[in-house]
Amino acid sequence: MALIALALRSLWNRRTTAALTVSAIAISVALLLSVENLRLAAREGFANTLSGADLIVGARSGPINLLLYSVFRIGDATANVTWESYQKIAKHPDVAWSIPISLGDSHRGFRVMGTSLDYFAHYRFAGDQTLRFAQGGVWSDLYDCVLGADVASQLRYHLGDSIVLAHGIGNVSFAQHKDKPFRVAGILRRTGTPVDRTVHVSLQAITAIHLDWQSGMQAPPGERVSAAEARHRDLTPDSITAFILGMKSKVMVFMMQRAINEYREEPLLAIIPGVALQQLWNLVGVADQALLLVAGFVVLAGLLGMLTAILTSLNERRREMAILRSVGAPPGDVFLLFILESGVLALLGVLFGAALSYLLLVIAQPVLIDRFGIFVHIRMLRTNDLVILAAIIGAALGIGAIPAWRAYRNSLADGLTIRV
Repeated sequence: MALIALALRSLWNRRTTAALTVSAIAISVALLLSVENLRLAAREGFANTLSGADLIVGARSGPINLLLYSVFRIGDATANVTWESYQKIAKHPDVAWSIPISLGDSHRGFRVMGTSLDYFAHYRFAGDQTLRFAQGGVWSDLYDCVLGADVASQLRYHLGDSIVLAHGIGNVSFAQHKDKPFRVAGILRRTGTPVDRTVHVSLQAITAIHLDWQSGMQAPPGERVSAAEARHRDLTPDSITAFILGMKSKVMVFMMQRAINEYREEPLLAIIPGVALQQLWNLVGVADQALLLVAGFVVLAGLLGMLTAILTSLNERRREMAILRSVGAPPGDVFLLFILESGVLALLGVLFGAALSYLLLVIAQPVLIDRFGIFVHIRMLRTNDLVILAAIIGAALGIGAIPAWRAYRNSLADGLTIRV
């Protein structure tokens, strides 16, 4: 205990240098923990977005592209799937359920998705979690919509509010469906997935708002179809963007995938979500590991800064060490004193770094949800995090042994020698 108290007093006498060293370690630790949390949050978020689905089907492009735009609302489809092909595949005897997806519109930066009521019955996330409503329920009218949790909270919508959809997916759109406003019929509970950032409407509603649109332009005023007139039209869609399939038997998944990929009526692509997700991680895995490696080198730089600070002060403390030896302190105590100082600096750096990482995550959480749709859970340190922090403290003790050994070898006579 006396050595610990002595180490703390010694650090206090050099508090400016100690504070800078602790700050360097804290910043590096905060960066490392933040990167690790973001990596895990991204993986968990992607993995939990869709569960229980056997196949995702869209126009022939690439597995990753199909996965991104159909599930994560990132990017666009190269082409659509005809309604006839969807109906034929969805009615196959081996298909248990299907969810049609129609994309292409937006509302104030949020994607609009046309689908059927089967979406609310069969969509699963985070294992076997179902979509549940915080307020209201599914649509009962052609111009009803269901909002994700983020859409409702960020735009401050409530049940019964009127919203106008926009043509295209830009944050700002001058082509809006103002003549066919929608009413908020339901608001979903938060899921931590892209569902939270989606406006859901029926496939018939998507067809209705595009009756008088051609090539991205609305018809002249005299040729437009009013909201009331659209109700009496045939609103069967000509095509959809993609669809999700659940099979009655897992044995039939690969057979159905092969049949769809060889479908002769039009070029289609069927992917298994888990396989496509693994391909996505293989693609970004190099950058993922590189980012973690950079954060590790930042931590190493912080520890080397601590070593530099201690070594720099070693020559100034020669007389201090000599006095300790002269009053009876054994060489081992001098060695332990430097080890303890390194440990205290590293421990303070780790504690402040962990606190700083939590602060950064709290600040970044809404930005990550808004910009990238990644929900970062603020939770206690995981076992992996504790192992990393313990390794940093252990490395600091190891690095601290270098100046400790030099101090240990300094003789009493050398410490009392006045050098000119």
